[in-house]
Amino acid sequence: MFERLKALIDRAEAQDAPARDQGELRLATAVLLVEAATLDGEFGGQEEAVIKDILARHFTMTGDEIAQLLEAARVRQDESAGLVRHTRVIKDHFSEQERVTMMEMLWEVVYADGVLHDYEANLLRRISGLLYVPDRATGEARLRVMERLGIQE
Repeated sequence: MFERLKALIDRAEAQDAPARDQGELRLATAVLLVEAATLDGEFGGQEEAVIKDILARHFTMTGDEIAQLLEAARVRQDESAGLVRHTRVIKDHFSEQERVTMMEMLWEVVYADGVLHDYEANLLRRISGLLYVPDRATGEARLRVMERLGIQE
């Protein structure tokens, strides 16, 4: 009987794992976006709007879910000692192309105010390394975002 109960619990946990993984992935993505947005010392409506738009485009979520996710991301980002935990979740769950798309999301956030600050550039270099995104792919992602936003180098 104990074995049947254990099998039932294991099966229930396995069915719940994709939802839990998706929640972790959403939170890790949001934390990195918030980190990129706050690095220049300002987190204004423009950057928050860009993050909300990015989350709405890449995840199927309601406006309320996005607001809750952003609040959780701010809390997690404030208490987080480093990026490794969040980048690991993304690295483990995203394909190489999805990780490049993540870099594009981050470039969108740091360019929300039209200016790339040195701290933001440094952060994105560190994140691309932790996500195992090659420098060339990161640079190409940056150029695509700049072109999309009409930013001249």
